[in-house]
Parts: sequence; structure tokens; C-alpha cells
Amino acid sequence: MTTSELVATGAGEARITYHRAAAPRAVLALGHGAGGGTGAPDLVALAERLPPRGITVALVEQPWRVAGRKLGPAPKTLDLGWRPVAERLAGQGVPLVVGGRSAGARVACRTGASTGAVGVVALAFPLHPPGKPERSRAQELLESGLPTLVVQGTADPFGGPAEFPELPRGHELVEVPYGGHGFAVPKRAPVGEDEVLGLICSAVGDWVLRLV
Repeated sequence: MTTSELVATGAGEARITYHRAAAPRAVLALGHGAGGGTGAPDLVALAERLPPRGITVALVEQPWRVAGRKLGPAPKTLDLGWRPVAERLAGQGVPLVVGGRSAGARVACRTGASTGAVGVVALAFPLHPPGKPERSRAQELLESGLPTLVVQGTADPFGGPAEFPELPRGHELVEVPYGGHGFAVPKRAPVGEDEVLGLICSAVGDWVLRLV
């Protein structure tokens, strides 16, 4: 069953779209990136494939997207638009795991520990701007304060798995072979899109269920 609601935040109204499990063991809240929305293939796949495993997926549309703007605001504003949503979802009666892709992963890492979540899922964490490894954002990930799963494409220009520092206890990293920042793979790659999305959904689902 899919339902949606608007939630007031300090940055405007955010939209939660629930993809509900029949007997949920956890809620996984996922935010989108800075240049896209909740229609990203990995987010859509997780929303379709995890509810049958007992995980309600809540796709969260940030206020700037709800308002029709095309580019995301500064990190502080993103956090402002996320915290009330996460706090609302933490009151669903089952454990909350927060996460997102790209900029949404950064938001979840920065705010998860203060909003009642029990873990973080970071999809395509933007470790640095493309071509600028010296501008590392690793501290956001390392200091999430919660068990954290990183799912990263090996061809991600924002930082491949080999570029990540040693992760603290409780953090895990799953590599997506040939995947770019959106987890798309080249046509000549020996794996296809459905296989990649299956890997992502299995890794996230298994990790969340182990955690809760």
C-alpha cells in the first residue's frame, strides 16, 4: 500500500511517500540527491522490493523539490528540511533507519544520531567533488555516530570504494561493480541494470534486518 503526506519543516513542506510492509520490522527513510528526486532507479527499486521483506520504505522529497525548484540548497537548509521528517518517522513504532542517495546520504549521516534513528544507509556517498579528492567529506560518514552501510559504485566519480578511509566498527561498505554515481553500468559491462539493482536491494535489505 502506498500513501503520502506533507510534513511542515523549517525549510517548507516535505513530502513522505510510504511504501508499506504488511507487518513492518523497520522503517527505512530515504532522501534524494541534490539534482534529482525520489524517482532515481535505486530508490524506486528499494521501495518496490523491500516491503515484501518486512521493511516499510519512506521516500522523502525535500521541501525544495516539493516547491518545484531544480537545485538543492545549502547543507544546513537540507538538514532543516529533513529533521522533522525523521523525527516523525521515528514514532512509527518500529526501528527507523535513515538514508538516501548522494546529498541525501550526507544529510542522513549528519542528522541520524539526533533524530532517533538506529542506523544509516548511504547510497553513492559523494566522498568528494569529481576530480577534487582533496575536498573530502569523509568526516560526515565517519562521524555518523550510528551503524552505517555504504553502497558505492566502483566507477563513481565522486569517490570509488578504494578511495574511502578505513571505516569505524559498525560501518560496512558494499561495492557495486562497474556502477557510476547513479549506479548505471556501461552497456559492455558483464552485469546489467537489473542485476545491479538486485545487488543493492539485497545488500540494503539484509543489512537493515540484521541491524533491527
